[in-house]
Amino acid sequence: MPVPDATSAIRPVMLVILDGFGVAPDGPGNAVAKAHTPVFDAAKARYPYTELTASGTAVGLPAGQMGNSEVGHLNIGAGRVVRQSLTHVQALIDDGQFFENPALVAAADAARGGALHLLGLVSDGGVHSDIAHLLALVDLAHRRGVSRLRVHAFTDGRDSAPDGGIGYLDAVERALETSGMDAGIGTVIGRYWAMDRDKRWERTKRAFDAVVCAEAPYAATTGVEAVAHAYERGETDEFIEPTRIAYYGGVKPGDSLIFFNFRADRARQLSAALLQGPEFTGFERCATPAVSFTSLMEYDQAYGTPYAFSLPTLDDCLAEVISGAGLRQYHTAETEKYAHVTYFFNAQREEPFPGEDRLLTPSPKVPTYDLQPEMSAAELTAATAARLATGADDFLLINYANPDMVGHTGVMSAAVAACEAVDKGLGVLLDVVRARGGAAIVIADHGNAEQMLTPAGEPHTAHTTNPVPCILVSDDASLSGVSLRSGGALCDVAPTVLELLGVAQPAAMTGSSLLVR
Repeated sequence: MPVPDATSAIRPVMLVILDGFGVAPDGPGNAVAKAHTPVFDAAKARYPYTELTASGTAVGLPAGQMGNSEVGHLNIGAGRVVRQSLTHVQALIDDGQFFENPALVAAADAARGGALHLLGLVSDGGVHSDIAHLLALVDLAHRRGVSRLRVHAFTDGRDSAPDGGIGYLDAVERALETSGMDAGIGTVIGRYWAMDRDKRWERTKRAFDAVVCAEAPYAATTGVEAVAHAYERGETDEFIEPTRIAYYGGVKPGDSLIFFNFRADRARQLSAALLQGPEFTGFERCATPAVSFTSLMEYDQAYGTPYAFSLPTLDDCLAEVISGAGLRQYHTAETEKYAHVTYFFNAQREEPFPGEDRLLTPSPKVPTYDLQPEMSAAELTAATAARLATGADDFLLINYANPDMVGHTGVMSAAVAACEAVDKGLGVLLDVVRARGGAAIVIADHGNAEQMLTPAGEPHTAHTTNPVPCILVSDDASLSGVSLRSGGALCDVAPTVLELLGVAQPAAMTGSSLLVR
């Protein structure tokens, strides 16, 4: 690869991630195309443009698997294709190593004399979990002689169809019935309650009360019945009210819990409530039984609890290389995507690198973001524009959450408004970047808002496998005549940033710059 010419380096370079802003043909469900986005449209027409693959094997997922924000930011920040937890765990199931994993075996053995509780998101969305991993855990429990098993099914509806839960619960209950154990569903809870990540502790409390104390507003005789009754109440999978299955009596001292989500961010709040002692202040807990707790992957180093699997450490990510070059950088997002521009972008490192500053803008406290599709874009833009104007940073990273978070609601008009709010912010930032003689790379991490309807005309709330845009915005004379190559993927963004900054690309970063000079 060519060594960058530091004498022609551009400062600052800003990476703008429009979360969930994919590319697809215009149609009745394409909120990106329907939105009035004059800034984005003008930039696309005037400056070098290409499209990037953000799903499947190009981002370390199985072929045809939609991308997501965690995967996207990992690949963007690492500058290489990063094998994902979904693929890693499934490979271990396929070759049998899963069933011999010491942490999982110990968790199952700890349930002898008590119950083994399996809790997590039950779908094949592949973003936070996979139902295949749950079914493998049921198999493992049987092999280890577990006598009593309870599944706490968090229903999806965001990374899967809004009404797909009844099929998933049916599949799980069939597996439990034939498992040879006293096995059944313990609770059914929508992910809205069980998997909050924005410190809305009142939601987490309702999930905790159902799982730990069997206290829930509704009861049913089976998991399928629980979902069916929720549909009758007008609830979709994401929002299913906590429901206790009639025979379930709660978590008892000596029980063992396995949280089978492989993604950490939406598992942490409930895990903290289950694990922490008197230092926990999120809400008043109904009980705190002494239990064994194991997770599929590590959720938080501070927990000090067993976890089954880990992925290889990623050295020489973009933020680390920029820091090592003695340059300054700034990462910012609102609450919903803050972990993505910090922990995930920095190759799953919690602490900032030397010379790295961060700013968190709080997300609005609304039940669902279709009620406030602009979210905190204006505040985020103002703070970032002010930071840009200081000239303090060589590299800036900003994530606009709106197209993704509002896209997940399935409300078309709100998704259009979300895209328009982001476009306004983009206009402000591009003006400041150009005024400072810098460059901006405008991309997305995966698709979502460009596909708000299914082929049948029903709301589509999940991510997509569509490509994402990539625009290089700069009036710097050194980029005159430069174009962006086709065939790129998210892993090629970091090498492009380094070339613009005039910093050498490390060997571990196997992506390739998109610049064609």
